[in-house]
Amino acid sequence: MSKPIAVPFETTLRVRDACLCLHVQRAARALARRFDDLLRPVGITHGQFSLLMALNRPDPPGVGAVASLLAMDRTTLTAALKPLERRRLVTISSDPKDGRGRLLGLTPEGLALLVAAVPIWEHAHTAIEARIPDADPERFRASLRALA
Repeated sequence: MSKPIAVPFETTLRVRDACLCLHVQRAARALARRFDDLLRPVGITHGQFSLLMALNRPDPPGVGAVASLLAMDRTTLTAALKPLERRRLVTISSDPKDGRGRLLGLTPEGLALLVAAVPIWEHAHTAIEARIPDADPERFRASLRALA
């Protein structure tokens, strides 16, 4: 009878304590919950806030540009846009230069929602940055960008 293959529990503990992916995921989930709670009064999630902010541009961006900025695939972005479109916060229109492309924009209602949400984000973001060890949030952001 052969001995079953096993991963030692010490390895589990080492991965738990050292895994960058695990620690980034845990922090991301905690931050997401915090921002979701704070943005609930204006009726959006942190993901919807990020998406609406990505559309806040002088010229309507294409789906590909927004997907790239948010590190999403186009299908996931399209699904995320649907509830915002139903709420009339965003517009999706054909690109006049390329009928196959889609341009994304904010409606006046979407912009008004951002006007209400930005102060909430600013206040929360300032408080969160103050909790970063060594008080160097820009260095922390640079480290995260290097991983992305």
